[in-house]
Amino acid sequence: MDALQYKCPNCGGSLIYDAEMKGFTCEFCRSEFTEEEARAMHEGKEEDEETVRSQEEFAEGTNHYVCNNCGAEIITDSNTAATFCYYCHGPVIMADRVSGKLRPSMVIPFSTTKEDAVEKYLRWCGKKWFVPKDFKTSATAEKLQGIYVPFWMADCDVKCEMTAKCNKTRSWMTGDYRVTETKIYNVKRHASGTFRGVPADGSSKADDKLMEAIEPYNYDEMKDFSMAYLSGHLAEKYDIEYMQIFPRIKARIINDAENDVRRSMTGYTSVSILDKDVRIMNTEWKYTMLPVWFITYKYKGKDYHFAMNGQTGKVNGVLPLCMAKVTAFSAAIGVAVMLLTLILGGLM
Repeated sequence: MDALQYKCPNCGGSLIYDAEMKGFTCEFCRSEFTEEEARAMHEGKEEDEETVRSQEEFAEGTNHYVCNNCGAEIITDSNTAATFCYYCHGPVIMADRVSGKLRPSMVIPFSTTKEDAVEKYLRWCGKKWFVPKDFKTSATAEKLQGIYVPFWMADCDVKCEMTAKCNKTRSWMTGDYRVTETKIYNVKRHASGTFRGVPADGSSKADDKLMEAIEPYNYDEMKDFSMAYLSGHLAEKYDIEYMQIFPRIKARIINDAENDVRRSMTGYTSVSILDKDVRIMNTEWKYTMLPVWFITYKYKGKDYHFAMNGQTGKVNGVLPLCMAKVTAFSAAIGVAVMLLTLILGGLM
């Protein structure tokens, strides 16, 4: 008889039966489920024929390039030739076609043009004094590349419990005396809700903080994936599975859930959290492509990245510093201070 193995619906790890809790726990993300929940979640997980057909169509219509320099894996449509890697500007070579399971389910198309991206890039770095001169040129800005970055998005149900000691303090004068009254309350909150589309990029090459810095995206413009959206752009293949992404997503959800519940404790002078517990359940995953305008600038052997949200135009990046400019500026300030000191000293 075949062995039955339960998988965690949150991260995909194996569920282990815990005799003490009389249920299942995931050794990877520590989620807990009753036996009934585990059995119910195991049913109906077979792929349907339509999913298989769409995966085969995706595999037939895409090419897969690999950068010799940094190993980034890039997906394009069959008519696009990739000439350089957008992470390190190294050359790329043709590799085997991608497998069907790499077909995204959703995509947010580009809403901004390359002209928009170049203009915002030049405006973003134009007034920054200490960056290298080449960093601010149109020639550098023209290297901006439109990329569909792989993201995992999680939908899940959340339950949060929180206990706190809350104080209400008021003070008033009675004759020559000030009276202070403090009332102490034991406050409990039980909350439940649903999180939709919590994102985390599935690329080990992309800077996670940079990708988060150009959020949020408008999910109202999300479309079912079509090869047509790749035309004129590149797309990166994910190299991080959703089970590896789950700890990052879990941390974001827990932080938001705790903050939401904490904000409900209003009307108190002070709030001290005594205990809190957040449970994440029924997680469903979508593999999604999100649009990013991206550029890499090499300066003294180090890579600096600039990114712009290809939908909203929000920008972020890390600036290189030209130490010659910093030194010259510091010297000029020093000379100015010295001259000012001499002038003031001569007037006294």
